[in-house]
Amino acid sequence: MKAEQNELLCRTGPGTPMGELFRRFWLPLLLSWELPEPDCPPVRVRCLGERMVAFRDTEGRLGLVDEFCAHRGVSLYFGRNEERGIRCPYHGWKYDVTGQCVEVPSEPAESGYCQKIKLKSYPLHERGGVVWVYMGPAELRPPEPEYEFATVPAEQSYMSKRVQECNWLQAMEGGIDSSHVSFLHRGDLNSDPLFKGARGNQYNLSDARPVFEVVESPGGLYIGARRNAEHGHYYWRITQWVMPTFTMIAPRGNHSVHGHFWIPIDDENCWTWSFDYHPTRALTDAEVAAMRAGKGIHAKVIPGTFRPAANKDNDYLIDRAAQKAGRTYSGVEGFAMQDASLQESMGPIVDRTKETLVSTDSGIIMARQRLLRAVKALVETGVTPPGIDPVHQRVRSVAIVLPPDQAFKDGAREAMIAHPGVAPATV
Repeated sequence: MKAEQNELLCRTGPGTPMGELFRRFWLPLLLSWELPEPDCPPVRVRCLGERMVAFRDTEGRLGLVDEFCAHRGVSLYFGRNEERGIRCPYHGWKYDVTGQCVEVPSEPAESGYCQKIKLKSYPLHERGGVVWVYMGPAELRPPEPEYEFATVPAEQSYMSKRVQECNWLQAMEGGIDSSHVSFLHRGDLNSDPLFKGARGNQYNLSDARPVFEVVESPGGLYIGARRNAEHGHYYWRITQWVMPTFTMIAPRGNHSVHGHFWIPIDDENCWTWSFDYHPTRALTDAEVAAMRAGKGIHAKVIPGTFRPAANKDNDYLIDRAAQKAGRTYSGVEGFAMQDASLQESMGPIVDRTKETLVSTDSGIIMARQRLLRAVKALVETGVTPPGIDPVHQRVRSVAIVLPPDQAFKDGAREAMIAHPGVAPATV
């Protein structure tokens, strides 16, 4: 990539082209349990370089407003969430969920002074245990999100999030790179309770040279990684990438389906959202316990925070003895932190002008190209980006064995659509 292209894709603050693209989508912002009840404590929020405060008012309505009071700039995180609004503790200025100032105690109510004051605010939508935010132009507000994990019954889905200390793009690119599984995660495929026992694991471990075929989808890309199976057939792992940052990883055996969002906090940090769900059954108590314990694609975090317990300050608790013995390939425990440790090791924003890419990077290359085209079309002619239409979001990843003469996009066509109540295609 050219340096200017790297800058274009990585910068997402207000007024940036990529920031404008992100702001056309509904983005996951908070877990519902972070705002558990009316008048609960407010929550600090940082997203796309903006600092805000979220709260649930007395009537249960959700609000997201500028963090700082319009009077003297006090953080409303320290405010009182009460009586249908959040009140600044410094001089009592009060704001409702739309950011409208509804009371300035020092001014006569009949003056109407408070009606002249309004904080920046964004609409929120709660679905699937997630509070979503739309930060774009009000007149272009899209339909609410339709990703399958958010539409199944609550007992069929689980979501976690963690802070990742690098730019969103290098984290997302790891999510669409199927070739690293045969190396980085090989020590965990047959031991992690959310992965083990799948026949597909053995295809991953026995063929470390996948052949990639990438096809544009309506909302992003179908990324097919082909490995050898029995009788001359091919084992395909098909990742769904929906713009700008949703990825769904191919399932394994009877385990749940999983994937990620990578949402910029700012240009050098992002939220890694990780979901697991099953389209046709409730998650078992053992599965949920494993997810909460940081198994599968989830991570243990420092209590009271969303920062992983294994982080760059402690070298991700790397265990050289486990690495040498082959229990873990990199010495770092768990899929999530194996990925994050290496993505963060690239630095806050990796210099892509120094890369040496190969054929297995074709998904990453095409994703960058699709993002660059979408940003250009949005900025220059106002074209709506792919991935916003709910139809683009009702997709599934697929693991499937196909004969050598059948293209994956044909053999897995129906399996790549999320049909309610239909089991996923998995190996």
